[in-house]
Amino acid sequence: MVTLQASESRLYAFSPETREKLRKFRLGTSRAKEPQAVIYIIDSKSQEIRPEDGEIYTKMEDLADELPESSPRFILLSYPLTLGSGRLSVPYVMLYWLPENCNPSQRMMYAGAVELMRNSAEVNRVIEVETDEDITGIESKLQSAD
Repeated sequence: MVTLQASESRLYAFSPETREKLRKFRLGTSRAKEPQAVIYIIDSKSQEIRPEDGEIYTKMEDLADELPESSPRFILLSYPLTLGSGRLSVPYVMLYWLPENCNPSQRMMYAGAVELMRNSAEVNRVIEVETDEDITGIESKLQSAD
């Protein structure tokens, strides 16, 4: 596993600014009252993993509308919800957007960076999503995890 990580980190890079954004997002969303999501892309020229536009989405419908139909994305999501027990939980997860008609070379590029992104963002769980409905219905997936 260590060698895989080492080769991944040579393939893909995070700028210091992006690392700081990852940290601030993780820390800043832990007490959020509404969902917070940021879309990350891999720049195919520089192989840098970075925020797509810096926008923070609070509505899953808006997030779903922004995702491309034929290329993958990583989405960091902090989603406050009340569990069946009545306890408030704020799962911090990564959604791995992998639409069905994905470009094969991009699919490979993102597949190679999933673990690096997961570890760098310090998320506990990666959820693969393929459709807008997977995004808008994410709360039920998060509820079933706890």
